[in-house]
Amino acid sequence: MELNVLNAPLTAHEIEWRVQSQTKDGQKIIVVPYITNRCVMQRFDEQFGWSGWNNEIKEIDGGFLCTITVMLPDGSAVSKTDGASRTGIEPVKGGISDAMKRCAVQFGLGRALYDFPKVFVETTDKYIPSWAVPLLDAMVAKINAGGAVRDVVVLKPEHAKPARVA
Repeated sequence: MELNVLNAPLTAHEIEWRVQSQTKDGQKIIVVPYITNRCVMQRFDEQFGWSGWNNEIKEIDGGFLCTITVMLPDGSAVSKTDGASRTGIEPVKGGISDAMKRCAVQFGLGRALYDFPKVFVETTDKYIPSWAVPLLDAMVAKINAGGAVRDVVVLKPEHAKPARVA
């Protein structure tokens, strides 16, 4: 069975960028891409139909295990499992979502994100500045179009297009 929907390139709205860390000098942040849990549900619905897959969550010490089971056209079932810790914000909901997203990667969904470049954003803030979001979206579009992207990308405020005044 070809998993063309699960393995199709992720669009910018299916990706959530998170701050991983700040550089020692405090002048840049490192951001990393993650699939959203809504993307997981949507892609599995599109690939297998809303009744052609299910997930089971088990609480374990410090986190959660998610098992996703899919029904194949021949009637056989395939299951894969992965886990995640409780998160700092919304520990239960976040941990369950992270376990489900990690499990989806076992099926190939979002695996390409591991090949994305290392992205630095020039800012002294601890969050992704609004000017950087369109640049991140453009980078995703370029990757999806097969464009070459460096192994390390540094986004700077001057890279952002100034807002046009009417």
